[in-house]
Amino acid sequence: MSEAVLSLSGLVKTYNKGQPGEIRVLREVGLEVQPGEVVALVAPSGAGKSTLLHIAGLLDTPDSGTVRIGGEDVTGLNDRRRTAIRRADVGFVYQFHHLLPEFTALENIVLPQLANGIARGAAETRARDLLTRVGIEGRATHRPAQLSGGEQQRVAFCRALANAPKLLLADEPTGNLDPETSDRVFGALMDLVRGTGLSALIATHNLELAARMDRILRLDAGTLAEG
Repeated sequence: MSEAVLSLSGLVKTYNKGQPGEIRVLREVGLEVQPGEVVALVAPSGAGKSTLLHIAGLLDTPDSGTVRIGGEDVTGLNDRRRTAIRRADVGFVYQFHHLLPEFTALENIVLPQLANGIARGAAETRARDLLTRVGIEGRATHRPAQLSGGEQQRVAFCRALANAPKLLLADEPTGNLDPETSDRVFGALMDLVRGTGLSALIATHNLELAARMDRILRLDAGTLAEG
């Protein structure tokens, strides 16, 4: 079997540690996401799915346990190295698009590539290709306020994939959309992920969307289980 793109083992995370209100959010959590695999992370509100995604994406650190991305142990790296790995190897999508309002759709996808050392011409070509893949190439010159909610989120998907990461982490990526738009936009995300051969861990409370992924993991009371 190929090396897992994401491997988490023995993750423990506690808030208010040592205090009366101590909360153990993650209890010896482990998971693997294989190359090209799309995994659903289902959890009730407040169960710790965002914490798990933030640790997996090097935005937070566990109290104990190991995070590996592409086989590399990235748990104890310094901030500079963690930032470099996030920029090159990990794409993030959140419930809200977080696009830069003063820039066009195209520019929002170009900017992370420029920060990663890609020449502007190549960055714009990739941005246009990604917008075409999600069916909104005609909206490239529009700013976020000129886009619908579904279009904004499609641009956010493209931005997350701008630097051709190994791994996509998504936290309720269609949670702000109505059911019909959510279904259509999620389809665009899955087409994009499948078309690029990306690995993805996608948190959702929508069981119908979760069923369209390769596997379902359920997080509850700090522990993770299949199915």
